[in-house]
Amino acid sequence: MGDAQGTTLSFHEDGKSGRIGPRPEPVLVLALECGRPRAGSVRYRLSDLTAVALGRGPERRAERAGTELTIRVPDKWMSSRHARIEPSFGRWVLTDTESKNGSIVDGHTTKRAVLTDGSLIELGHTLFIFFERLPIEPEALPLLELMPTDGPAGFATLMPVWNQELTRLRQIASSEIPMLIEGESGTGKEVIARAIHEQSSRHGAFVPVNCGALPENLVESELFGYKRGAFSGAQTDHPGLVRTADAGTLFLDEIGDLPPSSQAALLRVLQEREVMPVGGTRPVEIDLRVVAATHRDLDDMVAEGSFRHDLFARLAGFRVTVPPLAERRTDIGVLIGLLHLRIFAPEHPGFDIDAARLLLRYPWPLNVRELEQALATAQVLAGIELVRAEHLPDSVRTGRPPGAPRPVVLSENDQRVRDTVVAALREHQGNVSAVARALDKDRKQIQRWIKRFGLDPGSYR
Repeated sequence: MGDAQGTTLSFHEDGKSGRIGPRPEPVLVLALECGRPRAGSVRYRLSDLTAVALGRGPERRAERAGTELTIRVPDKWMSSRHARIEPSFGRWVLTDTESKNGSIVDGHTTKRAVLTDGSLIELGHTLFIFFERLPIEPEALPLLELMPTDGPAGFATLMPVWNQELTRLRQIASSEIPMLIEGESGTGKEVIARAIHEQSSRHGAFVPVNCGALPENLVESELFGYKRGAFSGAQTDHPGLVRTADAGTLFLDEIGDLPPSSQAALLRVLQEREVMPVGGTRPVEIDLRVVAATHRDLDDMVAEGSFRHDLFARLAGFRVTVPPLAERRTDIGVLIGLLHLRIFAPEHPGFDIDAARLLLRYPWPLNVRELEQALATAQVLAGIELVRAEHLPDSVRTGRPPGAPRPVVLSENDQRVRDTVVAALREHQGNVSAVARALDKDRKQIQRWIKRFGLDPGSYR
């Protein structure tokens, strides 16, 4: 069965129905072809295989015969029979099969290596990542289904659990239900909001508003507009951002930064479906959809009274939390391909192996925004040439993120909490959602502890 460009191929043991929770299983991800970064990433499920053969072929292709899988990649630096991956005594082992350029696992040239969770495998100029226990929903995809990753950028993922959440988002996108997107800064909340608008039936504009960037004394005039003469400097009528989004989607980014006085005015707009310009005497009817986003914990803000409960209820018709890039290592190659398509010229030759290795190994603490900025810098420095290591930011080359937090001095109680979180992360292989369920805590509370204690969920996988 062939691999189409920009698709993922997932192997499932059976097509049985019935709801079963995510089950950790071994997975191999073809993360990046250096010379074809736009070819997309591919996920191969390994649980029922006895061998995986990897080598060069005229096109990217995956063929299965019984319990053996053969993966071909059009990489001239790979040998036709480059390497094999096989289970052995409960572990997966890579064996170099007399390749011309050798096989590299986690930076070491090897003839035979036991793979560990997150192992980076270099065969020629193609990079794979092995995941020992990637949570998979058994019914997420039927046997051998091709799953597209070439749709809207916000909906591209190889992460099984996140893919299920995005499937729900696609269903909600065509409705009029208001949405609240939560997540760390830089995770791509606006990209997802824009994709939701594009998937909807609304023909008006997508209007993004950064609530945190609006001067407090001008919030209402910027949002709701004003009439000529409403205040000093109001020389003409101004429709405001809300009316600009009429028949479209209003994206309220950093909604948690909206001042309390403006929260009341926004609530009225959402309730009455009309807006009163500053200095106006008659309200103007509007028809829009609202998508809000924040990196702050609105539940805590509602509890402490700094965010209106009734406004929160209006905004949170459907809530989704975007995982940080540190929890989406399966998606690094996907995102590199999508960003390469957006940033570089069509004829750009891609990355050399050193630069590709650095991009896949760096932790990206500032999320997708940091990856996008790194590639934009590389585009300026490399031009039409291959992107090399020297074209990447210092932080990516050294592996040391800028502004890394200093160790926190913990109280005795904090230490007990930290020990509990560490034990749960270890037990659940770094799965933050599973840790939250096990400790009977909200996922955002677990994320706050992880940030406070300087923990890396990826290191427990």
